[in-house]
Amino acid sequence: EIVGGPNDQPIANNGNFISQETSMAFADAHAWYAWLPMWNTIILLSSSVTVHVAHTAILASNRRKFNFWLAITVFLALVFLALQAAEYYEAYALYGLTLDSGIYGSTFFMLTGFHGFHVAMGMTMLLVQLYRSVKNKHFTPTEHFGFEASSWYWHFVDVVWVFLFLF
Repeated sequence: EIVGGPNDQPIANNGNFISQETSMAFADAHAWYAWLPMWNTIILLSSSVTVHVAHTAILASNRRKFNFWLAITVFLALVFLALQAAEYYEAYALYGLTLDSGIYGSTFFMLTGFHGFHVAMGMTMLLVQLYRSVKNKHFTPTEHFGFEASSWYWHFVDVVWVFLFLF
């Protein structure tokens, strides 16, 4: 059942996800600072930059810079995952969005959940590369395929997020 709100706008009733007031859609300009998808986009795009800087550092034989920027990338991945968890909480607790909320709910959780899983896997791969560099002094300007493959995967995960964000 839908109950009329101000100006006869529909509002959510019985946990339904049916109106602009109970939507996670694109935020008004005055509320962008609180819109979690925008922050997650900024964080992931920033992590693409940091992993690129790490790559240029290993090419220049600067292990200290490589380790620093790779650690920043892993940290940004953790922040992304924490914000995604906060977004899930917001969607469920504040807006009543669930897998049973219809096509939007199931699509939202399926796509962002799979993406979050891939972010966690990419973060793990980068963390392994960081460990290899710090502990075992692996990687040189000519021998760094493990890191390079992980960074390719990371860039792919970031590009997928841009499409999810737009979708």
